[in-house]
Amino acid sequence: MSAIRENLWNMADTSERILRLLSLLSARVEWPGAELAQRLNVSVRTLRRDVETLRDLGYPVHAIKGSRGGYRLGAGGKLPPLVLDDDQAIAIALALQTAPATVTGIDDAVARALTTLRQVMPARLRAASDAFEVTSLRNYWEFSAPPIDVATLQIVGAAIRTGHTLRFDYATPQGDVPAPGDPGFQPPREVEPHHLVVWAGRWYLITRDRQHQTWSTYRVDRIRPKTSAGASFTPHPLTADDLNRLVVQNPDRGDTPGQWQCVGSATLNLPADVVARWAPGGSVVTPIDPSHCRLTIGGWSWAGVAGLFITFDTDLTDIGPPALAETIRAVGQRLLGSNDQH
Repeated sequence: MSAIRENLWNMADTSERILRLLSLLSARVEWPGAELAQRLNVSVRTLRRDVETLRDLGYPVHAIKGSRGGYRLGAGGKLPPLVLDDDQAIAIALALQTAPATVTGIDDAVARALTTLRQVMPARLRAASDAFEVTSLRNYWEFSAPPIDVATLQIVGAAIRTGHTLRFDYATPQGDVPAPGDPGFQPPREVEPHHLVVWAGRWYLITRDRQHQTWSTYRVDRIRPKTSAGASFTPHPLTADDLNRLVVQNPDRGDTPGQWQCVGSATLNLPADVVARWAPGGSVVTPIDPSHCRLTIGGWSWAGVAGLFITFDTDLTDIGPPALAETIRAVGQRLLGSNDQH
């Protein structure tokens, strides 16, 4: 009886490893054999046997010749509609429960996707997933993040994926699109879309003007796409530093400090990239020189705006408007007064 239990245990362990191997092969174009074996915690010989098992089941696993050797998963074959290992299933369940609240029109789809995922999970994994029940509570700052239409995201995302130029009207910060003859009217833009970036609850589109070869950043909530597809283009690679410069450190990204009752600004004795990491959503960070920048913040009260500036723990100059400067002085005197009482 113990031998039977051991055989069953080995079969279950092998089956789980085969699924993980298939998941890894699906996640990358090519894998060095030694790295695959290390990820699966098996020997290279066992990896070869597992690869043969996948081939016997109809999965087109091709060997890569060369000094390192490796494997890749070919197109076609009897691939299942979805293969997930335990970590992937949990990651997707968590991601669905924490989907961005700023994207409208997906609440029902998210709930249905989570239900479908849990229905196809094995019992032990479903129990693990149920342990990650998440309730998202929106905080006050999220209300300043503008909603994004899922249809707009689909059009923009398709243009990026297929490498076609995107034509769109760009709305004003108030959400209006001026008609021909109206003040502020501009013809539709046609750009090469490269990246969708989410920062501080807001969605941005990174684009390139093919004629002038310049980069621009647009707020996705202000994009009103045209339906016709544009000309094809070859994407230009962008690094993480490029994206940071085009979004976080870009004062021309179309942001406003939100629809706050109080909006103030000041010059900080800190680099723009440092301030941008901690600035709240909707704020505007404008570089001045390598050691200084100007920050504009909105808040529900002047005391709230003053408190946000104080968190940067640096010298503030050119504070405006006068109401903000007066509030910062009053807060300082109040704090000194509290210290004197002790």
